[in-house]
Amino acid sequence: MHMTIAEHNSKDMKNVWFQDESKPVGAFISSVQQVSPFVKTREVAEIFFLSPNLDALAIVDLGEPVGLITRQKFLLKLFRRFGIEIYGKNPIVAVSDADPLIIQETERIDIAIDKALERQSEMVYDDIIVTDSTGCFKGLLSIRQLVIQQSTALANSMVQKEIATKRAQELEKINQVKSQFIAHVTHELRSPVNAIIGLAELLKIASEKGQIAQIKERLSLMISSATNLRAIITNILDLSKIEAGKMEASIENLDLSALLSEVADMTRILTGDKPVLIDVVAPPPPVLIRSDAVKLRQILVNLMSNAAKFTDRGNIRISCSFPGARMEISVTDSGIGIKPENLERLFTAFSQIEDAKTKQYQGTGLGLTISKNLAQTLGGGISVTSTFGTGTTFTVSLPILA
Repeated sequence: MHMTIAEHNSKDMKNVWFQDESKPVGAFISSVQQVSPFVKTREVAEIFFLSPNLDALAIVDLGEPVGLITRQKFLLKLFRRFGIEIYGKNPIVAVSDADPLIIQETERIDIAIDKALERQSEMVYDDIIVTDSTGCFKGLLSIRQLVIQQSTALANSMVQKEIATKRAQELEKINQVKSQFIAHVTHELRSPVNAIIGLAELLKIASEKGQIAQIKERLSLMISSATNLRAIITNILDLSKIEAGKMEASIENLDLSALLSEVADMTRILTGDKPVLIDVVAPPPPVLIRSDAVKLRQILVNLMSNAAKFTDRGNIRISCSFPGARMEISVTDSGIGIKPENLERLFTAFSQIEDAKTKQYQGTGLGLTISKNLAQTLGGGISVTSTFGTGTTFTVSLPILA
């Protein structure tokens, strides 16, 4: 490997946080880990996979920083469709953050923190690059640790200490949420991919032996795994669009009744052998409306997929009605239900409700967040009612467009 990674004793690094705030940021460098810009992306991915506590790597060429790789953004890029195939053989500099925040080692702590927190939301991450006066790389700096240091130094002012501590807690929460998200996504992507590969091998064996019944059965399972994989990837990509403010609606004519039947058919595949009846309550087609077909389908697929996941027996019903100048589409299931205290967390990105009944179910926690944002993009919203242990109803309310 054409790379060098310098690692320092973490205990020694932690001791410097007890120094006086008046010291420059150069005194609080937490890491000097770096790689050459010409290292292959696949090799850097292996480093992150083998080092779960590694948060970032500086890209350094002839002593000067030329980019930054942060764990969450880097792994998310690789998890996108064909990410490894597209970027794996490219030099790491091609996928790095080419415009990271760079601060000279003589900068004051409070100024460094302000610069870090004033960045646009998509550019907020914990690690920043520190250089000397000539622009040469000195190391990486943890803004979270700087905030903690600032909080200690401002102990004489309770108001300022509370503000600084809150900043540290917010950054820590963001870091934890993103770490959990990466872990969930890794698991969720691995499962359907492994299933598809395994089923493809079994299909090959069955086709060579002419076992038509087994071919049909395994094709159904493969379609289910592929559908699940597509939904996960679509949600991740749409979250990026929403955060970047690039989500727009494309209004067209569509048959709502046919769309509900299509989504119901997909849900039947997801429920598999579970004793669950899928009902569609809608007028006979065509029921012509105007909306964004792609976004509306995704909302309903997310809601029905959730219902299929949390319903082991009974029924799932998707229905539509037209009260006033709006249309309402409801998804009702006889699943495990939701506790009242958990309802407000449903539409929070990356969060999953975990209790004795739900911890067995895996997921990225993005489906409902995406659905809510898509509904708002279409001029509507989503509401939920639930009885714990009995079932749940999600209702999508959208304007009727002329």
